[in-house]
Amino acid sequence: MRILLSNKFYYRRGGDCIYTLELERLLRQHGHDVAVFAMQHPDNIPTPWQAYFPSEANFRIGPKMVEAMSRPLGTREVKERFDRLIRDFSPDVVHLGNIHSQLSPILAETAHDKGIRVVWTLHDYKLLCPRYDCMRPNGEVCEACFSNQQAAMAAQVKAPDPGPCLKYHCLKDSLVASLIGWAEMKKWNRDRLTRITDMWICPSSFMLQKMQQGGFPIEKLTHLCNFIDVSKCLMEDYAQREDYYCYVGRLSHEKGVHTLIDAAARLPYRLIIIGDGPLKGQLQKQIQQLQCHDRIQLAGKMDWPQIKQYVGHARMLVIPSEWYENNPLTVLEAQCLGTPVLGARIGGIPELIHPITGSPASSQADGDLFSPKDIDELAQKIETLWCHPFDYSQIAGRSQQQFCAETYYTNLMKLYSRS
Repeated sequence: MRILLSNKFYYRRGGDCIYTLELERLLRQHGHDVAVFAMQHPDNIPTPWQAYFPSEANFRIGPKMVEAMSRPLGTREVKERFDRLIRDFSPDVVHLGNIHSQLSPILAETAHDKGIRVVWTLHDYKLLCPRYDCMRPNGEVCEACFSNQQAAMAAQVKAPDPGPCLKYHCLKDSLVASLIGWAEMKKWNRDRLTRITDMWICPSSFMLQKMQQGGFPIEKLTHLCNFIDVSKCLMEDYAQREDYYCYVGRLSHEKGVHTLIDAAARLPYRLIIIGDGPLKGQLQKQIQQLQCHDRIQLAGKMDWPQIKQYVGHARMLVIPSEWYENNPLTVLEAQCLGTPVLGARIGGIPELIHPITGSPASSQADGDLFSPKDIDELAQKIETLWCHPFDYSQIAGRSQQQFCAETYYTNLMKLYSRS
């Protein structure tokens, strides 16, 4: 089978990029011909397909900003280069990932109009929310652009307009950016996207539920949990744990790291925070003000071998997110390393965790849940998990079987071949 994968970035930038790169590797291992389409970027991994990539969309103030601002609506350059790749490669399937803003759904429309099957893995809520994450600039969860879609359809009245993003300046807290997001959602509306897409892959049941809530047809939605390369999680002794716990991820408001630091400051245990992001300086000040720098360490960004060593020997991983996480790879990786996960009860996180029940001998337990932003409950759950007798080897074995690439491949082939 000839498969064309597309994601706007082609380097290990975030979960969507890692997914695309791992999927490319998996498909090639099974003998498929695979082409890739992304935008040009200095950090891209070299590939023979880069000659087809459109120029980098630069949204920073400068001579190229005006051109970049038209990208979300679909530009001639992107369409022509993608059309040329389709003509030269002749794919059986076009599998899209994170393509909004820098590439746009014009890829789906171009492939569909040529009679090519279009499969689309959803990594965020962009089809429902102009700013991707169902949050307002003040950090509150918001569903204003899609929450009443089903009711409106049933009543045969005009569905709610994504205008709330203009009211609240949802994109970058800017009216101009929000206007672009509003125009993008108006052009690539639900009906148009439904016509040009054969199947959306929702990595979490929560994502599928929200897509259905937004009026997307259930027959074009399927739930398929993400996968990882479990071989990178193999360890000699999963039971060997040290006296610290971890956070791994972006240092940004929606990730809830500030809440985690507030909770950790009350406890005597060592916390290692791995990652980088716009809140780094603010979090450093928070640690200083709480006078807990002896227990909380901002370790910075790390590559996988370092992350494996830290997470693989931690008592637990904490995911304190305050937004609708979809299917975070960080949770899958930690569990495949045998590390219990304490996650916020939000988005798709609860689907991945078997919480501690009343019995300490529960063989399925691999973590616990807490209410987002609840510092008291988070601190209490950290203490509980710190002392809980987890079977780390069993967590690793069960997770590696559940999230392995071969299981994912088998299910994906059914979607590619579905008529």
